[in-house]
Amino acid sequence: MLSKKEQRIRRSRQTRARIAVQRVARLTVHRTNLHIYARVISEDGARVLATASTAEADVRKELAGDSKIAGKGGNVAAAAVIGRRIAEKAKAAGVEKVAFDRAGFAYHGRVKALAEAAREAGLQF
Repeated sequence: MLSKKEQRIRRSRQTRARIAVQRVARLTVHRTNLHIYARVISEDGARVLATASTAEADVRKELAGDSKIAGKGGNVAAAAVIGRRIAEKAKAAGVEKVAFDRAGFAYHGRVKALAEAAREAGLQF
């Protein structure tokens, strides 16, 4: 029987195989209990074009300034901040269209908040 992590990794492999056929940059998401991380990876998978996470010092300062979020990186509001931030960085790197790679995580909660914020900030997927 597969562990919870092995099941997630198995799901992520299936998604990445479908994305590879599309030949488009991909927006990958990884979440832990404390933080959420987002990267935009080139079409060939060789280069990381943009990154954003709640572990970055300036993001942590921004989260600490908002009384609703109160410095926590593991909640929906923080994920929305990262979604907007990764969209801005991707557009600055010249990427407008991406494929969303949720890395086997369920599309709800923080993953969904990040995706919707990135869409609102101008990324297309």
